This record gives sequence, C-alpha cells and structure tokens, in this order.
Amino acid sequence: MSSYRVAQAGAAGAPFEIVEREVPEPGPGHVRIAVAACGICHSDAMFVQGELPGVRFPLVPGHEIAGRIDAVGEGTDSRWRVGDRVAVGWFGGSCGHCTPCRQGDFIVCPQLKVPGWAYDGGFAEMTVAPADALARIPDGLAAPDAGPMACAGVTTYNGLRRSSGRPGDLVAVLGLGGLGHLGVRYAVAMGFEVVAIARGADKGDFAKQLGAHHYIDSTARPGVAEALQSLGGARVVLATAANSSAITATVDGLTHRGELVVIGADSEPLGIFPTQLLMNARVVRGHPSGTAQDVQETMEFSVLHGIRPTIETMPLEHANEAYGRMLAGAARFRMVLTG
Repeated sequence: MSSYRVAQAGAAGAPFEIVEREVPEPGPGHVRIAVAACGICHSDAMFVQGELPGVRFPLVPGHEIAGRIDAVGEGTDSRWRVGDRVAVGWFGGSCGHCTPCRQGDFIVCPQLKVPGWAYDGGFAEMTVAPADALARIPDGLAAPDAGPMACAGVTTYNGLRRSSGRPGDLVAVLGLGGLGHLGVRYAVAMGFEVVAIARGADKGDFAKQLGAHHYIDSTARPGVAEALQSLGGARVVLATAANSSAITATVDGLTHRGELVVIGADSEPLGIFPTQLLMNARVVRGHPSGTAQDVQETMEFSVLHGIRPTIETMPLEHANEAYGRMLAGAARFRMVLTG
C-alpha cells in the first residue's frame, strides 16, 4: 500500500476533504498505526477552528485513536510489535525532560504532543505516533469502543479515581453526554452513591439505566445545590458539562471539604465567590486527561465491569456528517469514524 486516505481541513473552519497521501515511515521511537476507529471529541473543534496556538493547516484532527501497529521505527521499545492493538488519546507523547516530566507528571507536560496538534491525528487510515503514547487494547474491547476510552473514558475514570471520593460517598456527575454517560457508569462501578444531573425530566430514566441512584433535573425547583444538600451533600461533583453556569450551580451542593472536579471546558468564567469555598473548606480543581498507562487501565477497568461507550459509527468519507452531528449535540453519545 503506497498511499492512504485522510480527512483534512484545508483552513480554519473549512469542511473536511478526503485526500490521499504517501504512506510515511515511522522514525526512531515511533510506530505507524493502521487506524481502525477514531472518536470525535468536542475539543476537536478547537483544532479545526484554529483556536489553539501552533495549529497548522491542512489539519488532520482526531485524538481517540484505536488500531493496530503496522510498522515499528528503529530503536523503538521492543515491547511494541507489528500487529499489536493500540490506542492513542489526548496524551500523544511528552517531551520527557521538562520539570513535570522529570517529576513523572507527564500529562501536564508543557510540550504535550496531542494528536491533531503536534502531528496528524486519527481522522485517517494511518498515523504515526511516539511509542510513549501507546496504550495496549485488551482482548474483548472492539476498536470503535476503545477509541473513545482514550479521551472521554480516561478523563472521567481518572477524574473520579483521583478525587477525594471513597466507596459509599455521594458523588454527582453533571452532564449525560459523551463524557457524562461514562462518568455515571464508572462512578457506579467504583462503589459510589451516584447522582446524575442533567437538563429535563426526560433524562431520568436513562440515568437510572446507567445505574445512577438519584437523578436531578437541573431545570426544576428546588435548584441543583438544594437537591444535592437534601441527599446529604456531594463529596465530589464531576463536572462533565461544558457549561460554566451549570458547573457553578453545583458548588453549594458540596458537603464540607467537598470537591468540584472540572473536566468540561467552557470559555466563560465560573461564578464562584471565595466565601462559598472558605466557610466549608471546599476545593475546586481542573483535571486533565491521562497518560497512556492511564488509558490502558481505563480500558482494562471497562472490560472488567462491562462498560462501553454509547457510540454511532460512520465511515471516514462521512467525516463532515459525523463532525456536524457532534457539533449539533445530536450524537448519542460519541461519533466514531471507522475505516
């Protein structure tokens, strides 16, 4: 095979076009991946719209990649071989020498190599990635399910397991979209008493199907904070919704020393007063995605507990339609491009 296809945006905001390129050879420490599936994340829009510094066009986005190693570059870790099933997520490699990397905190590397930003992403039949970005896909997990685990999955799983919540604690998940529907399932599997929060009474049945013990309609009265306090107050709120107003509305629903973990990105500021934090010693923190090892552990946990993302698949040549469904909020709940 001398060429492969990519779905690329030729300029900021431009529609995707299918283009053939010459098959690249992986360099030292890199592998070439035959992409079987790639999830479409809402943050892909930041790349396509050219909103991030250093984004170059034409651009091939996609950081929820699942496939098989097709070729191994010289000097690459011998653990990785042709035919291995691997996933690559938001963590697409790190510099290895900055202070965070030297401290082992690779996910906050200032030179983080996000696919679609540092190199071509997974809206393609092939991509080349650094070996330190690879997570091994466990048996029993299909590629279209593995792809979203590399970003949506690891972000929610890690956000919960690194929180202050302990089994039996009341934990709320704000939002039931691409991140939130996984967050509820992970929270249940971790042994929390789980509250799902979303807009509209009609989502209550779905929340219960995911395993949530309680459902709060954020449009109803009393408000979200009062409803959480009536349940005893949340030890943790995992805010997956990209809506600063909705996130802010949960703060007073935290118990003493409760923790708001923000993983949904919005350009508007949070409207939190210092006294809301001070008097009850509450904590607000942002949580990034996770390293390749975190992605692998997320997939293994998912297989162990039978957790899969709810996805819609479309072939690569329908990238514009799939991307449009994601932007419109019409996806249930993750669009995935397949080869």
